Amino acid sequence: MTELCWTAKVLTLFPDMFPGPLGFSLAGKALDKGLWALETTDIRKFASDKHSTVDDAPFGGGPGMVMRADIVGNALDAANLQSRAIYLTPRGKPLDQKRVRALASDPEIAILCGRFEGVDERVLDRHELEQVSLGDFVLSGGEPAAISLIDACVRLLPGVIGKEKSLQDESFEGGLLEYPHYTRPVDWQGQKVPELLLSGHHQKIKSWRREAAKRITQERRPDLWKRYQESHMAIKD
Repeated sequence: MTELCWTAKVLTLFPDMFPGPLGFSLAGKALDKGLWALETTDIRKFASDKHSTVDDAPFGGGPGMVMRADIVGNALDAANLQSRAIYLTPRGKPLDQKRVRALASDPEIAILCGRFEGVDERVLDRHELEQVSLGDFVLSGGEPAAISLIDACVRLLPGVIGKEKSLQDESFEGGLLEYPHYTRPVDWQGQKVPELLLSGHHQKIKSWRREAAKRITQERRPDLWKRYQESHMAIKD
């Protein structure tokens, strides 16, 4: 009996955008090895007119077009989803590493990629889609965001990254941003690698990296730093 692998199901108007970058490097090698699978559903195939129209003008007026509930709904019904689908939108709940880990532990992820001004709200409500945002910015469509989300999940799957221990020190895993990295040459354009990293004192190196991670987090992500401090205060209490 063949063991089922983690599957990403993507509903999109542009199925040819996949696997795209996911066909290269770690994700691509893992895809070739069967460590994960990719399925796409072409939403446009569920249009009923000769022009394969999938959008219409918004009720109430305003610029742009909206993806129709009936067409997107039919695509969702036909996709045979085994999990709650995700709709990638700037108005969604911010994605974080904790949610990515949860998605990577599920047997599949289903992603609806929007275009134009978005998707008719009724289909989002009817299918109870989880609305997720990658950040405070706007893309021309959900496909680039879907590729990013899938990549974030795939790299966490067993067997994808050779040294899985390396995941433990990455940004967000311990509530902090990752420490700086250095490699050869030791002296580059007058900038030298911190001497401690060349010393071989593993405990001191670990401590240096920890303090560097704290400093970087405090400087660049005060929101993360605040949560980190609060969590450690709660542990002490």
